[in-house]
Amino acid sequence: MRKYIAESFGTFWLVLGGCGSAVLAAAFPDVGIGLLGVSFAFGLTVLTMAFAIGHISGCHLNPAVSIGLWAGGRFPANQLLPYIVAQVIGALIAGGVLYLIVSGQPNFTGVGGFAANGYGLHSPGGYSITSALITEVVMTMMFLFVIMGATDERAPAGLAPIAIGLCLTLIHLVSIPVTNTSVNPARSTGVAIYADGGWAMGELWLFWVAPILGAVLGAVIYRYVASAEVEAT
Repeated sequence: MRKYIAESFGTFWLVLGGCGSAVLAAAFPDVGIGLLGVSFAFGLTVLTMAFAIGHISGCHLNPAVSIGLWAGGRFPANQLLPYIVAQVIGALIAGGVLYLIVSGQPNFTGVGGFAANGYGLHSPGGYSITSALITEVVMTMMFLFVIMGATDERAPAGLAPIAIGLCLTLIHLVSIPVTNTSVNPARSTGVAIYADGGWAMGELWLFWVAPILGAVLGAVIYRYVASAEVEAT
């Protein structure tokens, strides 16, 4: 149970910190942090939580990561569902807290897109569903490849959180204009339910399917590459 609480707490921090930076600070008048700031915010949430709870739950904070680690032989199947449920609960609570904060603005009329992920008309750059699908699959594939490599027992000890956090930062730097960057179904769900207009819930399926597919691909590819290295030595 402590593992599940840690995953829920960690995912809460990821959504509150990452999506909160996008909603509250990205375009704040005159001193907004912009896309660079939002990208670093997401990376920092993972980096800080990896140090805080990595030794408790592994700090997945992401259903796609949990499924990818299972596909890579690093995580037991019987813990997948509890982990995913805990992650989504944490994300939804974070979305609710962020909603309460945003609703305290003067003359509040709605939260707008609320940092939700989308494609087509709801892509920040107007990118198509095909572009969104490719982006989310490839970015999550690379994320899992880095996670698997950084946490390999042969990797430098203690540096995995830095590599993983910076990888997520880089992913956001590349893909925010395409989909607002998901690579995490829990992150997408945590804000989609609160976004105005209901469109985000209608497009949420892509931000479950694509990250999970990408995560499995990344984990399987790394598992193959790593096993080949072992055989060679």
